[in-house]
Amino acid sequence: MIGRTDVVDFPKLELFNIDIKVDSGAFTSSFHCHSIEEVNNVLRCQFLDPKHEKYHEKYFTFTEFTQKMVKSSNGIIENRYLIKTEILIFNKIHSIELTLTERGSMKFPVLLGRKFLTKKFVVDAAKKNLSFKNIVIKI
Repeated sequence: MIGRTDVVDFPKLELFNIDIKVDSGAFTSSFHCHSIEEVNNVLRCQFLDPKHEKYHEKYFTFTEFTQKMVKSSNGIIENRYLIKTEILIFNKIHSIELTLTERGSMKFPVLLGRKFLTKKFVVDAAKKNLSFKNIVIKI
Protein backbone atom coordinates (compact mmCIF):
# COMPACT_ATOMS: atom_id res chain seq x y z
CA MET A 1 0.00 0.00 0.00
CA ILE A 2 1.20 3.51 -0.84
CA GLY A 3 -0.25 6.83 0.27
CA ARG A 4 -0.83 10.01 -1.71
CA THR A 5 2.69 11.28 -0.99
CA ASP A 6 6.00 9.71 0.00
CA VAL A 7 9.74 10.25 0.17
CA VAL A 8 11.97 8.12 -2.09
CA ASP A 9 15.51 7.79 -3.42
CA PHE A 10 16.80 7.76 -6.99
CA PRO A 11 20.24 6.19 -6.42
CA LYS A 12 21.47 6.36 -10.04
CA LEU A 13 20.62 10.07 -10.11
CA GLU A 14 22.30 10.67 -6.75
CA LEU A 15 19.06 12.14 -5.39
CA PHE A 16 17.87 11.06 -1.96
CA ASN A 17 14.85 11.85 0.22
CA ILE A 18 12.89 13.30 -2.69
CA ASP A 19 9.24 14.16 -2.10
CA ILE A 20 6.88 12.46 -4.54
CA LYS A 21 3.17 12.67 -5.22
CA VAL A 22 1.20 9.62 -6.28
CA ASP A 23 -1.01 10.53 -9.23
CA SER A 24 -3.27 7.67 -10.28
CA GLY A 25 -4.78 10.00 -12.88
CA ALA A 26 -1.45 10.25 -14.71
CA PHE A 27 -0.30 7.35 -16.86
CA THR A 28 3.41 8.22 -16.95
CA SER A 29 5.66 9.23 -14.06
CA SER A 30 7.49 12.54 -14.37
CA PHE A 31 10.49 14.30 -12.81
CA HIS A 32 11.25 18.00 -12.58
CA CYS A 33 14.27 18.90 -14.71
CA HIS A 34 15.81 21.93 -16.28
CA SER A 35 18.51 22.64 -18.88
CA ILE A 36 17.16 19.73 -20.94
CA GLU A 37 18.92 19.48 -24.28
CA GLU A 38 19.69 16.85 -26.89
CA VAL A 39 22.95 17.15 -28.83
CA ASN A 40 24.25 14.44 -31.20
CA ASN A 41 21.78 11.84 -29.86
CA VAL A 42 22.84 12.46 -26.25
CA LEU A 43 20.32 13.84 -23.77
CA ARG A 44 21.71 16.17 -21.11
CA CYS A 45 19.80 17.65 -18.16
CA GLN A 46 19.86 18.72 -14.56
CA PHE A 47 17.35 17.31 -12.10
CA LEU A 48 15.43 19.71 -9.87
CA ASP A 49 16.53 23.37 -10.03
CA PRO A 50 18.62 25.79 -7.96
CA LYS A 51 15.60 26.73 -5.81
CA HIS A 52 15.16 23.12 -4.61
CA GLU A 53 16.97 22.13 -1.39
CA LYS A 54 18.17 18.81 -2.89
CA TYR A 55 19.57 20.41 -6.07
CA HIS A 56 23.20 19.40 -6.66
CA GLU A 57 24.10 21.14 -9.96
CA LYS A 58 25.23 17.87 -11.55
CA TYR A 59 24.47 17.30 -15.22
CA PHE A 60 23.34 13.84 -16.27
CA THR A 61 23.65 12.43 -19.76
CA PHE A 62 21.59 9.66 -21.32
CA THR A 63 22.26 7.83 -24.56
CA GLU A 64 19.17 5.67 -24.17
CA PHE A 65 16.00 7.72 -24.21
CA THR A 66 12.87 8.24 -26.24
CA GLN A 67 10.33 10.99 -26.68
CA LYS A 68 6.66 10.86 -25.82
CA MET A 69 3.69 13.15 -26.24
CA VAL A 70 2.15 13.76 -22.81
CA LYS A 71 -1.08 15.58 -22.00
CA SER A 72 -0.69 17.37 -18.67
CA SER A 73 -3.46 17.92 -16.13
CA ASN A 74 -4.06 21.41 -17.56
CA GLY A 75 -4.73 19.88 -20.99
CA ILE A 76 -1.51 21.03 -22.68
CA ILE A 77 0.17 18.41 -24.87
CA GLU A 78 3.94 18.42 -24.55
CA ASN A 79 6.68 16.41 -26.24
CA ARG A 80 8.84 15.08 -23.39
CA TYR A 81 11.99 13.03 -23.14
CA LEU A 82 11.56 9.69 -21.41
CA ILE A 83 14.39 7.94 -19.54
CA LYS A 84 14.70 4.75 -17.51
CA THR A 85 16.29 4.74 -14.08
CA GLU A 86 15.75 3.22 -10.63
CA ILE A 87 13.67 4.25 -7.64
CA LEU A 88 14.13 3.02 -4.07
CA ILE A 89 10.80 2.77 -2.29
CA PHE A 90 9.78 0.50 0.60
CA ASN A 91 13.44 -0.62 0.80
CA LYS A 92 13.23 -2.12 -2.69
CA ILE A 93 14.74 -1.00 -5.98
CA HIS A 94 12.33 -0.78 -8.93
CA SER A 95 12.92 0.19 -12.54
CA ILE A 96 10.99 3.28 -13.51
CA GLU A 97 10.35 5.26 -16.67
CA LEU A 98 10.27 9.03 -16.13
CA THR A 99 9.34 11.83 -18.46
CA LEU A 100 11.41 14.96 -17.94
CA THR A 101 9.58 18.27 -17.62
CA GLU A 102 9.70 21.66 -15.96
CA ARG A 103 7.76 21.32 -12.68
CA GLY A 104 9.38 24.18 -10.76
CA SER A 105 6.06 25.73 -9.84
CA MET A 106 4.75 22.46 -8.41
CA LYS A 107 5.00 21.41 -4.76
CA PHE A 108 6.27 17.92 -5.63
CA PRO A 109 9.16 17.49 -8.08
CA VAL A 110 8.10 13.92 -8.94
CA LEU A 111 4.78 12.38 -9.90
CA LEU A 112 4.34 8.61 -9.85
CA GLY A 113 1.81 7.54 -12.47
CA ARG A 114 -0.25 4.41 -13.10
CA LYS A 115 2.31 2.73 -15.33
CA PHE A 116 4.70 2.49 -12.36
CA LEU A 117 2.05 1.86 -9.68
CA THR A 118 0.11 -0.93 -11.46
CA LYS A 119 0.68 -4.42 -10.03
CA LYS A 120 3.00 -2.97 -7.37
CA PHE A 121 0.87 -0.79 -5.11
CA VAL A 122 -2.64 -0.12 -3.93
CA VAL A 123 -3.16 3.60 -3.34
CA ASP A 124 -4.78 4.83 -0.12
CA ALA A 125 -5.26 8.56 -0.65
CA ALA A 126 -5.96 9.03 3.08
CA LYS A 127 -2.39 8.04 3.97
CA LYS A 128 1.00 9.72 3.52
CA ASN A 129 4.66 8.72 3.51
CA LEU A 130 4.14 5.01 4.19
CA SER A 131 7.48 4.00 2.63
CA PHE A 132 9.38 6.78 4.38
CA LYS A 133 7.89 5.82 7.76
CA ASN A 134 8.91 2.19 7.27
CA ILE A 135 12.57 2.68 6.29
CA VAL A 136 14.75 -0.05 7.72
CA ILE A 137 18.09 1.34 8.79
CA LYS A 138 20.87 -1.15 8.04
CA ILE A 139 23.82 -1.12 10.42
